[in-house]
Amino acid sequence: MHDNMFSQIDFGPLNPFLVDDDITDISYSNGGQVWLKTLSKGIYRIEQPEINNAFMEKLAFQCSNVMGKTFNMAHPLLDAESAELRLNFVHDSVAKNGIAAVLRKTPAKIRLEKEKILAEKYITLDIHDFLMKCIEGHCNIIVCGETGSGKTEFVKYLASKIKENEKVITIEDTLELHLDRIFPHRDIVAMKTNNIASYSDVLVACMRQNPKWILLSEVRSAEAVMAVRNSISSGHYILSTIHADKAASIPNRMYSLLESNQEIDQFLKSIYRYVQLGVFVRGYQDKVTKRFHREIAEVTEFYVTKDNEAVYNTIYKKNTIGNIVRSAPSDNLIDYLEGQGVVVFKDMIKVEKNEEEPVTEETVIAQPVQPVASQPSTPSVTPVMQQPVVPDKPISAEVITPTNQTVMANPNVVKQPEIEIIS
Repeated sequence: MHDNMFSQIDFGPLNPFLVDDDITDISYSNGGQVWLKTLSKGIYRIEQPEINNAFMEKLAFQCSNVMGKTFNMAHPLLDAESAELRLNFVHDSVAKNGIAAVLRKTPAKIRLEKEKILAEKYITLDIHDFLMKCIEGHCNIIVCGETGSGKTEFVKYLASKIKENEKVITIEDTLELHLDRIFPHRDIVAMKTNNIASYSDVLVACMRQNPKWILLSEVRSAEAVMAVRNSISSGHYILSTIHADKAASIPNRMYSLLESNQEIDQFLKSIYRYVQLGVFVRGYQDKVTKRFHREIAEVTEFYVTKDNEAVYNTIYKKNTIGNIVRSAPSDNLIDYLEGQGVVVFKDMIKVEKNEEEPVTEETVIAQPVQPVASQPSTPSVTPVMQQPVVPDKPISAEVITPTNQTVMANPNVVKQPEIEIIS
C-alpha cells in the first residue's frame, strides 16, 4: 500500500487497515474514535487505544515534512497525497475536540468484475450489456450518487471497456482513477490540476493531445461544469461523476453549480443534447445480511426532440425494496449508436421482466423561470420537471401542470411554474 513518497512514514497501528483491501477509508476524530469504511460492512467503529491524539499528531508532522508543508496553528489544514493514499488533517486549533484526520485509499485496481457484480445483484445482465454497448458506441455518461456509493469505481469499470486503440486522458484534482497504472500498455495520459494549472488550462492542453475520451473527476464546481460542457460540445466523449440524488436530476444539479446567470433553458438543453446517459449508483446497509450493498439504481437517457424539447427517459429504475421497472431506449439513442456503428435493439432491455407497472418515463422541461430578484448574482432557480399523463401522446404536445390539468404548450407563455429555491 505504501509507495515511495510515504515509505519513510511510520503508520504504526494503522498498517493492518492500510493493507486490508476491504477497507477504503479510515477516519479519526473526537479524541480517539476510529471509524472504518469497508466494502463489505459499510461504516463502523473500532476500539484501538494506541491510535490517539499523540499518535495522529506525530503522523501529521511526518506527512507535513514529506510534503514540504507546515502543520500548526498558523497552517491548521494539511493535505497529503501519494499514488494510492490521500490524507487530510485538521489541527486541534480548528477541530476543538481534538485533531481530526481521514485516510482514503485509492488503489490502482478495478474492484468490479462482471461475474461478481451480477452475482451480487449490483446490476442486471441486460442493463450491463446495454451499458457496454453504450461505451462501445461512444455515449457521454455521467454517474451520480452519494459520497461513498461507488461512483468512481463504476466509472473505472466503464473506462476499462473502452477500446484499446482509443486514446484516453484523465483530468483530476485528486488522483483516483489510476487508469495509466492499471493499463500501462495503453495510450492513457493522467493530468492533475493544481494551483498553477486550473481545469480550464488543463482542458485546453488536453484537447491539443487529441484524445478520443476525456475522463473528468467529480463535477463539484462551476469550472468543472464548464469543463464537461466544453469537452462534449467539442466532439470528445466523456465519463464523469457528480453528486445527485437521482439520474434525472443530473442536468439541474450541474446548473445549480454554475456561478453565473446563464440562461437556464439554453444550458439544460445543451446538456440534454450532448450527454446521452445518466447513471445513479446507490449504497446502503442491507437489513438482512448486515452488509453494505451497492447497486445501479437508475439508468436515464437524455435527449432533445425534433420540436426542441428537452426530455429524459428512465430506461432502468430499481426502488429501495428491489422492484425493477424498465423502458426501451428511445429512437434517438438507437439512432445515435447506429451512427457510431453499434446496433442496439429495443428488446435488448427486458421490459417483460418488470416487477411492477411501468410509470410514465418521459419528462418535459417547463419553460425557464427568471431568477429571484433578491438574488440576481446566483443561479437560484431550477426548472419544473413535469410528466405527461398519457405516455403514447407526442411529448411536445402538452405540458401537465401540478394540478394535473392539461394545457397546450406555448413557447412564449409560462403557466404558473413552480419555483424551487436552492439554498
